[in-house]
Amino acid sequence: MNTLWERFALGEVSLFKIEDVSPSRITLFQLRKKIVPKNNLIFTSTHVRAQELCVANMSTGIVTPSGYPCKTETDLTADDFVFSGLGLTGNTSNIINAAVTPAFVAQYPGVNGLGVSAARLDLAPGGVVPMHTHPGATELLYVVHGHITAGFISSANKVYYKTLKKGDIMVFPQGLLHFQINAAGRRPSLAIVTFTAPSPGLQILDFALFANDLPSSLLEKSTFLDDAQVKKLKGVLGGTG
Repeated sequence: MNTLWERFALGEVSLFKIEDVSPSRITLFQLRKKIVPKNNLIFTSTHVRAQELCVANMSTGIVTPSGYPCKTETDLTADDFVFSGLGLTGNTSNIINAAVTPAFVAQYPGVNGLGVSAARLDLAPGGVVPMHTHPGATELLYVVHGHITAGFISSANKVYYKTLKKGDIMVFPQGLLHFQINAAGRRPSLAIVTFTAPSPGLQILDFALFANDLPSSLLEKSTFLDDAQVKKLKGVLGGTG
């Protein structure tokens, strides 16, 4: 007798849709309808949006893993789907000479539940976005003007980097360490970045290590840095301990 997988390959299994627990999701179950004994299934799931829009109702203060509650559709206007903040130059007067202006769900409620967001990246001369990760999203960077050296490190510790010019794009896979450095000399550089989530998350490696209260003795053991180096970096980045 053919196995269940073989019967599936022979077309003895059909597809139909059922509502998942979440009202905004549909799960596709693959189930043999006639021959498979009761309780024997072949199934897989894929998430498909059942709602075409869900502008975040930020006033509730409620947020769940699937996003914010929706505003009532009758209350929506075109302004709910427009964000003008990326037209303004960010303030790069800081330790990294860089500024990121986000258009995430917190600033742009119209992207709630849509799996997309954006940001503006301003890099002054000498500007750098240090090694960082976005745990919740893949990033795509588009250079508007200037030159930006950007790259990421794979989980196999292979480095991929390149100096990008106006019109170039580069992708940074979800969760991998990556960076951007202004390579335009004395001129500023500008990029627009997009993400595959309305709230991609951010963790900057330098700040994660040295802007906290983890005891210096533990950092020295885990980073192989000496006491003077650790204390210097904690002092620069505002850490204690």
